[in-house]
Amino acid sequence: MQQRWLKRQSGATELIVVFGGWAIGPEVFSHLTTSADLLYLSDYSTLEYDLPDISAYDSRSLVAWSFGVAAYGHWQQDHHDPFTRKVALNGSMTPVDRLTGIAPKILQKTIDTLSQDSFQTFLARCFNAPQSPHPIDLPARRAELIAIQARGSANSNISWDRVWISGQDRIFSAANMHRAWPNATLLPDAAHVPFSTWSGWHEVLA
Repeated sequence: MQQRWLKRQSGATELIVVFGGWAIGPEVFSHLTTSADLLYLSDYSTLEYDLPDISAYDSRSLVAWSFGVAAYGHWQQDHHDPFTRKVALNGSMTPVDRLTGIAPKILQKTIDTLSQDSFQTFLARCFNAPQSPHPIDLPARRAELIAIQARGSANSNISWDRVWISGQDRIFSAANMHRAWPNATLLPDAAHVPFSTWSGWHEVLA
């Protein structure tokens, strides 16, 4: 995994750690306001990673999005849970699954045909709208998908405080997410990238 501090202040008492999605950076939620420090994690080619010492924060929240949900589940199997609140968003603990994740055939096709053009199609499906050209490191992102595929299902014993699912998600379909999370909170009109629904991180963590 890779880490990036998006916000770090002297004396901050709150921290939000984001396990991000695949091949989409933190710019999609850069408009969300917060007084908390913000740490962004990405690249699940390997999960050999130790968080920095975050014990000094009074509040330590996790937001796991898309493939970040299962990545956190796998990561926590070998680590102490440091979080006081955990939120899952448009992802499941069974990320490669016909009924509760992304269908194995679809993920395999994504791996086999990954190109700049196919990535632009993926982005359009993530936002439910065409997106401007966005460069992608094809070998690195293909390797990440292969690692996610091989890793499979994650620890299902994690207690999530909130699970959000998007009604218009074209990556992790709402039907599959309802099966994975029967008690989830629905965002009826949101796409796989749902962050325009909110103006601040406190709403995501509500």
